[in-house]
Amino acid sequence: MAVRRHPEHDPALPPAVLVHGLGGSSLNWAHLAHELRGDLAADLVDLPGFGFSPPPHDGDYSLSAHCRAVEGLILSLNRGPVHLVGNSMGGAVATRVAARRPDLVGTLTLVSPALPDLRPQVTALPTALMAVPGFSAGLNRLTKGMTPEQRTRVSVGLIFGSPDLLPDAEFAALAAEYRRRLGLPYMSDAFTRSARGVVAAYLERGPRNLWKQAAAVQAPTLLVYGRRDRLVNSAVARRAQATFPDPRLVMVPDSGHVAMMEHPRVVARAVRELLAESGKPPITADTPETAG
Repeated sequence: MAVRRHPEHDPALPPAVLVHGLGGSSLNWAHLAHELRGDLAADLVDLPGFGFSPPPHDGDYSLSAHCRAVEGLILSLNRGPVHLVGNSMGGAVATRVAARRPDLVGTLTLVSPALPDLRPQVTALPTALMAVPGFSAGLNRLTKGMTPEQRTRVSVGLIFGSPDLLPDAEFAALAAEYRRRLGLPYMSDAFTRSARGVVAAYLERGPRNLWKQAAAVQAPTLLVYGRRDRLVNSAVARRAQATFPDPRLVMVPDSGHVAMMEHPRVVARAVRELLAESGKPPITADTPETAG
């Protein structure tokens, strides 16, 4: 997998791995990586078939396949447990990794994670319908005449809580990345098959159910949701808070689906608080808690 790092990446800092969502890339984490450059040695990954990573040789875009890719990257770092961060589909990936490989994850941060919800946002239905055979091809025909800038404008309007506040330079960078991706023969396949993988994971029962895996996560967990999220209903935050064993919840009133892009300082501050708390020794009968 392709990995992006901040220019001031310091390998002496604690390791972190950041996993983007469906249709995203490592670029989605650029602002947060900048804010945390003095706190973490962050590896910003492009999942197989996204960003600058080639498609998987076996064509497997299931959620578990993405998990195996992330696990392989963490193992390759050979630096012990990492601080794992995920957004949207990447949040579901990170949850599953933390549940099945607790030895690899020190803390878990989830920004609008794609966990099963019986009350999905209406605006999220087109993404879910990508799992229906033939829908993707039909959608591609309908959008064939749209420019990369027009497609980016639609995407920004969907994932940002305040799309009008996006700086022109940042919009241009997102549009340029979209234009580059359109030239890749596997772009549509990666998106469609990954969407099907998320839907399939939503329907899993037994120990592979994502909520059951959330309940099995041992790492201290930070949950970040945006009140203006058009893809993940922020109301599900309460269930997440009640399910993860060691949660902290941050609700960002003006944010959409990508709080780390819209409000990186808010997310960075919450991550620092998580790191500080997780670094403290556990309170026992021999180490009484003090106020202050």
